[in-house]
Amino acid sequence: MVKKIITFLILATLVSCSSSKPTIATTKKAAVQRPRVATTKKPAYSKPIGKNYPSTNNTTEVIQSTSKTVVTSDLVNNYILQFKDIAMGNMTKYGIPASIILAQGILESGAGRGDLALDANNHFGIKCHSDWLGESVRHDDDSAQECFRKYTEASESYRDHALFLVGKKRYASLFTYEKDDYKAWAKGLRACGYATDPNYPDKLISYIERYNLHQYDCQVTGRNYKPFEKSVAVKSAPTSNTNINPNDPNLYEVQKGDTLYSISKKFNLMVDDLKQKNNLSDNALSIGQKLKVQ
Repeated sequence: MVKKIITFLILATLVSCSSSKPTIATTKKAAVQRPRVATTKKPAYSKPIGKNYPSTNNTTEVIQSTSKTVVTSDLVNNYILQFKDIAMGNMTKYGIPASIILAQGILESGAGRGDLALDANNHFGIKCHSDWLGESVRHDDDSAQECFRKYTEASESYRDHALFLVGKKRYASLFTYEKDDYKAWAKGLRACGYATDPNYPDKLISYIERYNLHQYDCQVTGRNYKPFEKSVAVKSAPTSNTNINPNDPNLYEVQKGDTLYSISKKFNLMVDDLKQKNNLSDNALSIGQKLKVQ
């Protein structure tokens, strides 16, 4: 009987010891697991992508970079008619050729349809510079998001363009040229650093000669205007208009060698007036074409 009791105690002790081992192993595993440490550290090293930080200047408006502006000749002609008087006034007051002013306005503003013209009334691409105290917008140009001047009205941009050229020493050489020497002015603007585009002078000259902008210089100086011949090429095929009475004494039939300028002088008209009377969008004429001259 005593032997059975001793044997029972030994077995009970062995069972008790073996059943406690899994509890110890489980405790150790829980101590080495660290599932939350990596999760909390990741945000500390992650960088936000494309985050926009608010500007500290409340007067600055951030806009997208300018896309190519598509214009028609009608839009360009309407732009010229809208701003030609301002350009001639600035030529009289500041000595800058009206043709150059208009050509720059067309080119820099996309005939008034470019982003800077629409969003900031900036028709000449003038940047802020250190002396600008007015409102501004951000715009991609030579570098990303450069500072450009913002105006309340387009006329303010035209005035500031004149003051900008007159007031900056680096443009002083421009005023040694003749007032109506648009070719010298176009090349001089590029040489003085107004634009970085190497083709800038050619673009200005092209607009001046295609749209007869030099006539406005001549109106200010009182000189006779001679249009650029290539811009008034005469078509060989005549055009017909069923709404025009060929016997109307107020009509003139285009002859070989005629240009808008020669016809305007013959009937004491401005080229612009002649184009408006006949709804002409360019300077091309056709032999036999009937034009309203009265």
